[in-house]
Amino acid sequence: MKLILRRFALPLRHTFTISYDSRDVQETLIVELQKDGQSGYGEATSNPYYGVTIESMMAVLDNIRPLIENYSFDTPESFWAFMQPYLKEHSFAQCALDMAAQDLYGKLQGKPLYQLWGLQAEGVPLTNYTIGIDSIEKMASKMKEMPWPLYKIKLGTKDDVAIIKELRKHTDAVFRVDANGAWGVEETINNARIFATLNVEFIEQPLKAGNLEGMKQVYQLSVLPVIADESCIEEADVQKCYGHFHGINIKLVKCGGLTPARRMIAQARELGMKVMVGCMTESSIGISAIAQLSPLLDYVDMDGALLLKEDIATGVTIQDGKVAYPPVNGTGAALIK
Repeated sequence: MKLILRRFALPLRHTFTISYDSRDVQETLIVELQKDGQSGYGEATSNPYYGVTIESMMAVLDNIRPLIENYSFDTPESFWAFMQPYLKEHSFAQCALDMAAQDLYGKLQGKPLYQLWGLQAEGVPLTNYTIGIDSIEKMASKMKEMPWPLYKIKLGTKDDVAIIKELRKHTDAVFRVDANGAWGVEETINNARIFATLNVEFIEQPLKAGNLEGMKQVYQLSVLPVIADESCIEEADVQKCYGHFHGINIKLVKCGGLTPARRMIAQARELGMKVMVGCMTESSIGISAIAQLSPLLDYVDMDGALLLKEDIATGVTIQDGKVAYPPVNGTGAALIK
């Protein structure tokens, strides 16, 4: 195989703000694996919260380039297992590599990835469209700019209840709220009680990631379901979240790609938990990979490419929350520049 690394700076439509971060540009790494005339593409974005830079990902992959390029590629799962000892501390880089391997495998096999997994594309959940923290007026303006049946509203301010009450006046769409760990126990329980009357579907990561004791109280007393995000990073976290959250939000970059994500989904199902997969403002390379998992999910957040001023790739398309799969093998994604 041949390994090609490319970095891009993706300008966003609007400044994207959550409780602990704000940005106008999202940097991303695109990994390409070439074999037998086919190219597989993977992606991982930089993330200051997790201390991940494009430079660090490129460095670790360049360091093991001979191992990658001399590997006798058979299946993505065996490739992931082979690379894991070298990348176990670098899940973002492993995600991009695994995603590229999965895409390449589908193209070599001549089928879309979800079909190789025995899945059907019908009846997949709608994806939400995310509204970052801003003035209430600007948040409402963003919703008007992008009419959608399902919004994720980023919270973590002193005016969170007022924000949801005001935004509710502008749309009948279902809301999901994500505090990114900014709330306390009582605040979460009280907010849930109010939000339940405002057509809010669930609350994502209300408390800081390490506060499992507090989450147990929230889990027992919240009138709305609570979904883990920052509390569920890798496979071992699924069991830890059981009894503290009603469901988990899996991020491919945090767990190391599609291969471990499928195992996390299966484990959560065995525990009777709801399952969501979220994005990290990727281009259509990363979003098309997430879409392959959609038939397995209760909820999905794959609006990353919609938040960009300009995409760098083709792949799945999303209209009014509904995903359309292109007649292309693998993940269906390809670079356009």
